[in-house]
Amino acid sequence: RKVSAAEIYEFLYMRQQEKGCKATTRNRKLSALRGFFHYMTVSISAMQSDPTASVESAKNAKTLPKFLSEEQAVDLLSNVQSDFYERDFCILTLFLNCGMRLQELVKIDMQDIKTDTILLHGKGNKQRLAYITPACMEALQHYIKARAALKNIPDSDKNALFLSKRTGRRLTPRRVEQIVERCLQSAGLSGKGFSPHKLRHTAATLMYQSGNADILELKEILGHA
Repeated sequence: RKVSAAEIYEFLYMRQQEKGCKATTRNRKLSALRGFFHYMTVSISAMQSDPTASVESAKNAKTLPKFLSEEQAVDLLSNVQSDFYERDFCILTLFLNCGMRLQELVKIDMQDIKTDTILLHGKGNKQRLAYITPACMEALQHYIKARAALKNIPDSDKNALFLSKRTGRRLTPRRVEQIVERCLQSAGLSGKGFSPHKLRHTAATLMYQSGNADILELKEILGHA
């Protein structure tokens, strides 16, 4: 009954300073104290007031999104090892240059590709245009030429841009994740937390660092509300 909110704050501060506990750990300890004092005040009425009622949770520090450095991005593109090189190189190039989402990439149809843009179908059936860099256009041209040699494309997927070499069907998001992971392994970048979504972060970060895009422009490029 003698425990006060000030003493709880002191306890949590001690855990931070002396034990190095992060905000998530301190909040977990505070949650345990809240459960205990709720039991004492509400469940068995052994106390009249709850000292944790006015204690605020610690704010979790926001971590910056992971992204590849420019050198790592070049290494990734330089070490593509695949039985369908043109396709996989094109996928990586689009991720790193356009900042598109995984779901947007697998939904691209042949007719979505224009002279210098790609029509992307995003969240909530929203559509937006991604501008094609010269590197993207070159990668697309090489891939589309290789795609034309595929013989087993079913009618249901004949308009899909990215296809399986074995089945001729539209690539699934999971298959693209596997392709990206294999390429990361070939470049010595596996196990570092990179993924298709991190390639999207990479595109945005490199655009910003280059000075060619401000935050408002990046919002439009990435399709953020």
